[in-house]
Amino acid sequence: MVTDKGVWSRLRLRLLFTGPTLFAFVAVMIVPFLYGIYLTFTNWDGISTTQSLVGFQNYGSVFKDAEFWKSFGLTLKYVLFTVVFINVLAFLLAYLLTKGLKGQSFFRAGFFLPNLLGGIVLGFIWQFIFNNVLVFLGQKMGIGLFSTSWLSDPNRAFWTLVIVAVWQYAGYMMVIYVAGLTGVPGDILEAASIDGANGWLKMTRMTIPLMVPSFIVCIFLSLQRGFMVYDVNLALTKGGPFKSTELVSMHVYQKAFLSRDYGVGQAEALVLFLIVAVITLLQVYFSKKMEVEA
Repeated sequence: MVTDKGVWSRLRLRLLFTGPTLFAFVAVMIVPFLYGIYLTFTNWDGISTTQSLVGFQNYGSVFKDAEFWKSFGLTLKYVLFTVVFINVLAFLLAYLLTKGLKGQSFFRAGFFLPNLLGGIVLGFIWQFIFNNVLVFLGQKMGIGLFSTSWLSDPNRAFWTLVIVAVWQYAGYMMVIYVAGLTGVPGDILEAASIDGANGWLKMTRMTIPLMVPSFIVCIFLSLQRGFMVYDVNLALTKGGPFKSTELVSMHVYQKAFLSRDYGVGQAEALVLFLIVAVITLLQVYFSKKMEVEA
């Protein structure tokens, strides 16, 4: 039988080790999140010392804000293309770099490197590439596609965001896929080869089903990062030209801090959070049903 003294002793020990971390989590995450929910019911402008409750008026403004839903639709398009391109490219790179290629460790490190750069730095680097390097090469080599900057073209500026996102995150997802590929039992693939299965059959019928956990993680991460992207959007395009690349996170920021409509901006942020949470939970739920055991 456990004595009260033993229970309190273990409790004090646990609080000693987990207390600071728990306190930091509550102070930095939980309290601001709850306070943010409270602000969605006020008319605070982000500056004044007074706040008046306005009920659900801010949420009504969210659903009437055409610019918010336009930027959200653009973000959905951005997420669709980035999730597909990032994961397809990452899987192909991982597959090639687990086949005993000479110098594959060097290539793995090289492809992972862009993920170590901050979004602001990446944005400025690629802004220089699109505005200067590609334009120079396009004009010198007579390539009409690159003769003018894509960042000044409303129809092409969106694709610059997609290109930068794929370049940044494909290497990171590649590392996860490499771990998944190396975890596929070799004896199963060897038995399939003995039975006459070719490379395509082994890939589609054995390797990919066994790598569903890796796909779940990579798709989840690429979804989350796609919906919440802001730094690259700010540094590369600033939402232009003519708001053709203003993704939803940038719109929320401008609504809250530039338009001084913090209550509505916070309500839009909460609505965005709920939508992203539902999408990612559904993705994980349905993906889990596809898992198989070796």
